[in-house]
Amino acid sequence: MLDEMPGTLSFSGPARRIVLTGFMGSGKSTVGPLVARRLGWLFVDADDVIVARSGMAISDIFARYGEAAFRQMEREMIADLAAEESLVLALGGGAIEDDTTRRLLLESPGTVLVHLEVDLDTALARCSGTDDSRPVLADRANLAARYQRRLPLYRTAHVSIPADSLLPEEVAEAVIRAAGTPGLV
Repeated sequence: MLDEMPGTLSFSGPARRIVLTGFMGSGKSTVGPLVARRLGWLFVDADDVIVARSGMAISDIFARYGEAAFRQMEREMIADLAAEESLVLALGGGAIEDDTTRRLLLESPGTVLVHLEVDLDTALARCSGTDDSRPVLADRANLAARYQRRLPLYRTAHVSIPADSLLPEEVAEAVIRAAGTPGLV
């Protein structure tokens, strides 16, 4: 169930924060609260923080300022949260494309970066009906290319968990085990 990806950095010491990455629809916002609840930690969804800070929906940020401006907001917010203790953070699907963000998450002591891996078909099925709130879905022509471009970046995470056929509770259990944190009931 767990795949320690060859060539990735390993994390050391006790996990003080767990960061979930993966393509949209991989289950980050569903699994994150389950993991946090089991550990007694705080759950934060990066997209929710950006919406709260900007006062705008993500689709509006993309439409008004473009993806580059959104990614800058995202990078700054993740840097702010990267030192928090007892935190489960769900990243937006594209956050991993930023080299600075990726290095920060891979190299920060106490941070465990966990990739929830799903096939593109699974992601699209799970995201069905959410086109208005997911700007990336509007660009259907480039969706498969975006997925393929991001996949090797996701796989640089400390751990990848194949999540296509698992229930959210099973994925949460796998995340907790992968992070080496107590909390399995």
